[in-house]
Amino acid sequence: MVGWLWACLGATAWAGDADPPKGFERVEPEVTVESSAFVLEGAMVWTGDGARYATGYVAVDQGRITAVGGGTAPDSLPGTRLDVSGEHVTPGVIDTHSHLGVYASPGARAHRDGNEATAPTTAGVWAEHSTWPQDPGFYRAIAGGVTTLQILPGSANLIGGRGVVMRPIPGRGSRAMRFPGAPETVKIACGENPKRVYGDRGGPSTRMGNLRGIRQKFADVAEDMPKDDGKKKKKKKNEEDDGFTPSSDLAVATIQGVLRGEIMPHVHCYRADDMLAMLQVAKEFGFQIRSFHHATEAYKIRDILAKENVGASVWADWWGFKLEAYDAVPAGAAMFAAAGGKTIVHSDSAKGIQRLNQESAKALRAGRELGLAVTEDDAITWITLNPAWALGLEEETGSLTKGKRADIVVWDAEPLSVYAKARLVFVDGVLRYDADRPQVWSDFEVGQALDEEGGDR
Repeated sequence: MVGWLWACLGATAWAGDADPPKGFERVEPEVTVESSAFVLEGAMVWTGDGARYATGYVAVDQGRITAVGGGTAPDSLPGTRLDVSGEHVTPGVIDTHSHLGVYASPGARAHRDGNEATAPTTAGVWAEHSTWPQDPGFYRAIAGGVTTLQILPGSANLIGGRGVVMRPIPGRGSRAMRFPGAPETVKIACGENPKRVYGDRGGPSTRMGNLRGIRQKFADVAEDMPKDDGKKKKKKKNEEDDGFTPSSDLAVATIQGVLRGEIMPHVHCYRADDMLAMLQVAKEFGFQIRSFHHATEAYKIRDILAKENVGASVWADWWGFKLEAYDAVPAGAAMFAAAGGKTIVHSDSAKGIQRLNQESAKALRAGRELGLAVTEDDAITWITLNPAWALGLEEETGSLTKGKRADIVVWDAEPLSVYAKARLVFVDGVLRYDADRPQVWSDFEVGQALDEEGGDR
């Protein structure tokens, strides 16, 4: 069945004269693979937006979902029929916080490209320009069902630079991995990390110093911008542009983008008081924080964050590794969701990204043990639709909805089970991972595999 599936849906053959290492198939970067029309049928379908079909189908054509429903797929749907009875289908998993590529494997000083720790604010750098496409972690991520991830700079700096939303697919350069049309993002950090890095290097050395540094940068840029309340005005038909020209200073241009609502801020904050302070800064300068990251104390101000429509990208149970992470509770993610907040389960880990389904399940269990009315469908939303919203992509991905990109995972067991494995993973309708046909993406691993097989050194 596997060979037939790849023949129908498009497989990339091993390139070169030599045979591939045993058990592997070489994938060449940036080979154009067309998405064929197909229908997944017979599985339990979890739509990611709260609906579920005990036995259903998902139809795909030209990289987009064309139909989703329960029961038997209509005969009128075009494409190859793939029987996935007894399995489970979900949207692709989305991670809002990753450092794959910028802190690549193998872990070495040469691969530490995530923090431009040369000044407290480095808004002009872009994580895209540090991302190493050959990081073996990208393949591990998609093997865990991940189809979209945000690569962020580290948290050494108050304004660390721009993030980039990517697909974990092979590419010769990081630009080829970008999610088409994804909004720009920026990483801001508060709390212990900037204090630790710069406390002995001229500051900031305190939390008030952190806030001063962030506020001053926004104040300096806002002062020189046109008096349009810091927001881009939509042009009416036949109306001329407002004449605004972004600064040639890359750092200033990033902050201008935030003030004009064109760049989404994602803020590293653990403590509730730090989050409240950053909300004050956002109100002062008229921008909207999209999501607080790590946010171990978001549950303490869940009503405020829900009202302000700010998401919380959290772990299920990481805590205590530093003081600002001390006051976490296992049910924090579920408490936030029960209060109407947009809970997002993220990884911040090359290992955790491989099992975000399990992390979400742990958060669900903790909430249920507390007596909260959270469901399995909620837990799926925490790793699909909510993170899509946090990245400004909820109209493109995050749920199995007609018209959205065909980012789909077929699991061999109930997706919140510790035993569940992603068996098939589609990105834009293209089969990018098949558990029965392991592949090699990274040139680093090609060398390792060839060496193990006795190949040329």
